[in-house]
Amino acid sequence: MADWTEQIRRAEARADELGERLADPALAKQPSELATVGKELADLRPLLEAGRAWLAAAQLISDAKEMLGEDDAELRELAEVELAEQEAQKDELEAEIRRLLVPKDPNDEKDAILELRAGTGGDEAALFAGDLFRMYARYAEGRRWKVEPISISESTGGGLKETIVSVAGKGVYGRLKLEKGVHRVQRVPSTESQGRIHTSTVTVAIMPEAEEVDVEVNPAELRIDVFRSSGPGGQSVNTTDSAVRITHEPTGLVVICQDEKSQHKNKAKAMKVLRSRLLDAELDRQQSERATERRAQVGSGERSEKIRTYNFPQNRVTDHRAGFTMHKLEGCMEGELDELLDGVHGALAEQAEAALDTGSGS
Repeated sequence: MADWTEQIRRAEARADELGERLADPALAKQPSELATVGKELADLRPLLEAGRAWLAAAQLISDAKEMLGEDDAELRELAEVELAEQEAQKDELEAEIRRLLVPKDPNDEKDAILELRAGTGGDEAALFAGDLFRMYARYAEGRRWKVEPISISESTGGGLKETIVSVAGKGVYGRLKLEKGVHRVQRVPSTESQGRIHTSTVTVAIMPEAEEVDVEVNPAELRIDVFRSSGPGGQSVNTTDSAVRITHEPTGLVVICQDEKSQHKNKAKAMKVLRSRLLDAELDRQQSERATERRAQVGSGERSEKIRTYNFPQNRVTDHRAGFTMHKLEGCMEGELDELLDGVHGALAEQAEAALDTGSGS
């Protein structure tokens, strides 16, 4: 086991520093900085509590070991009981400290942009894209998140070729960010008369919803085109130039939004997606710079990875990054995702903690 004493001392020193800054009257005149300092201090408190309890347990263990050398048999027996209890408590606290020391993603509390695109498999892939969208929408409903469509493109076979929605609520990105990647389905399509299992894929992208302060977009670098919508939505949508296409020329990113009747609303939605894609691209760039370390912790997260398989004949869902399998696929497709997400997040967090232990010299 690692000795966490130094990490705990550093956390206490940082908390003292933050406390002094909060006591400075000048900070009250800087609301954004005040909020940042207050949040960092609040985030440190669970680590401080666990750390202090760990130090106390370590001291009690030391005291109990000294008592084992006493001549009094009753004292030795009490010491043995105390030693066993405190060692168990210390082990639990060490696991908690490892979890708390894993660096947090500052984007975890953000809302998210969710994109699903049918991959290989034709109409069956589009049908599964529709199934995945309903799965996430039902999960969001259960958590009282708000799902707002941005762009939906239906396939001729009744599925979805592409779906882009914003999801707003507490901790959306942090909860869904590990869904990013290629999702594979193995099942018998409804059109298959001989009962053969087909394999199709859907690409899922999860991006933290970017505010203007997160990503600076130069208006001079944008090409904005308006055109007549070709999608559903009624007469006014199809007879006015309400659809908007925004091209970010430096990167070549293109966003189209035509779901709203208002050109202004479509432009606002398209800009929301563009900012989020630019932020996601920057996060991917940062991720690639530390690819070796990151892969050792939670996998590269690249969209090309097949991250999960949904096997309908066996009622099985397997997450390949986490090595996590459960036989509750029907429930998952109904939006009952907590067990799956907890399993994936937990397994990948253990990988990150193991990397942290290695780095701390344990």
